Amino acid sequence: MRADWRWVAPWFDDDELCRRLGPLDEEWLEHVLAESEGVQLVITDVDGAPIGLAGCAWDSEGVAHAITDLAVCPWRRRVGLGRAILSAVLNWEEHPPARRWVAFVDPDNRAALEFFTAVGWHLDGLDDEMYQFSRDL
Repeated sequence: MRADWRWVAPWFDDDELCRRLGPLDEEWLEHVLAESEGVQLVITDVDGAPIGLAGCAWDSEGVAHAITDLAVCPWRRRVGLGRAILSAVLNWEEHPPARRWVAFVDPDNRAALEFFTAVGWHLDGLDDEMYQFSRDL
């Protein structure tokens, strides 16, 4: 992941991405590198260019893994890559088994609310002031 720093850092120059997931700093990087109860995935296109990032927190009991963050390359938004990124994340073979996935969305993040609705995730309601979406496996 440290090698990815040079290409992912410019993504956080995007105001919306930085506001939702930032700031990107050494503290965040060290946390991601030390994480053992989840993974930060880099999703690439067919040419190997990074198109997305996704954080996953694994439920040790196998009930519900969580998507902690999902980002599309800022200059490649609104062309359907979000669906491809989400599919790649959910189908990654190294996840431990789970019965469902959840994602939490800030109430003012209209794009994410529309995205999870459009891809067929169930809106479970508010949980700790965030909307919870879920998808059974």
